[in-house]
Amino acid sequence: MVRRTSWPERDLPFWLDYLPAAVMVMGSVVLWITGPRLVGGVALLAACGGMFSVRRLQSEIRRASEQRCFLDQQLIQSQKLASIGELSSGIAHEINNPLAIIGQEVEWIRHVVAESAGSMGPAESELKDSLQEIARQVERCGEITHKLLDFARKKEPLIQSVDINRLVEDMARLVEREATLHNIRLERAYAHDLPVTKTDAPLVRQVVLNILNNATHAIGKDGTITIRTRARENAGIEILVSDTGCGVPPEHLDKIFDPFFTTKAPGKGTGLGLSICHGIMERLGGGISLESKVGQGTTFTIQLPSAND
Repeated sequence: MVRRTSWPERDLPFWLDYLPAAVMVMGSVVLWITGPRLVGGVALLAACGGMFSVRRLQSEIRRASEQRCFLDQQLIQSQKLASIGELSSGIAHEINNPLAIIGQEVEWIRHVVAESAGSMGPAESELKDSLQEIARQVERCGEITHKLLDFARKKEPLIQSVDINRLVEDMARLVEREATLHNIRLERAYAHDLPVTKTDAPLVRQVVLNILNNATHAIGKDGTITIRTRARENAGIEILVSDTGCGVPPEHLDKIFDPFFTTKAPGKGTGLGLSICHGIMERLGGGISLESKVGQGTTFTIQLPSAND
C-alpha cells in the first residue's frame, strides 16, 4: 500500500494566485466610476466570474498533480515488489536444497541415537532435545521458503462459481477449534442475499484463513472475532473480519501489506502472509484493506468482484 502524498510546498506566494482577478476587479471599479455604469457592471461581473474560474482551475490542477504523484509512487512500489518477487523466488529455490539435506541428516542422527539408546549417558537427553530444535527450525525455514515461492508465483486463477458464505464458514470452523482454547469467540453475520460470485475458491480460502489467523494472534486470549459478509453497493461482495485485539499503530498502516514487514515478535512471523493475500486479491480483480485503532482492534475488508465484472 502506498501512502498518498500531500501537495508540495509552493514556490510562489499564495497571493499571486489572486493577482489576475484582483487587477480585473480594480479595472472594473475604475471603469464603473469613470465610464457608463452598465459597462462597468458587466465588467465587474465578468471579473468576479473570472476570479472563481481561476480558483477552480487551480484546484483542478492541484488535484491532478496529487493524483499523478500518487500514481507515480504506486508504479515505483509495484516495480519494487516485482523485483523482490523475482529475487525471493531464486533465494527460496537455493535454500530449499540445503534445508532438505539438513532434514535428512537430522533423521539419520535420530536413527543412530535410537539404536544406541541407553549407552550415551546423560548427554543422550540433551542430544535428543537439540535434534528436536534443529528439526523445528528446519521446518520453519521450509515454511518461509514456501511462502516466498507463493509470493513470487504468478499462476492463473481458476475461476468458478463460489458460495462465499459457505467458504467463509468452513474457514471459521477451522480456526474456531483453536480459538476456543484461548477463550476467543467467533461471531457470524452472513448476508443471505449475496449475488453470484465467480472466483478462485482455494485462493480466497487462503486469504480468509490468513486474516482469521492474524485476528486470533492479535487477540491472544479473551476476545471476539466478528465475521461478516455483505453485498457491495457497486456490485460484488465484501468479507469483513473484525477483532478486539491490540490494533495496528498508525505509522504501520501504510506498510502492513509490504513484504517482510510484520508487527509480530521476532520469530513469530515472516511478514509475507498479508503480502501474499494482497497479491492474490489483485489477481482476482478484488482488493483488501484495513482499518485499525490501537487498543480497540482491527477490521480487514476483502472485496470480491461480481460474476459480471
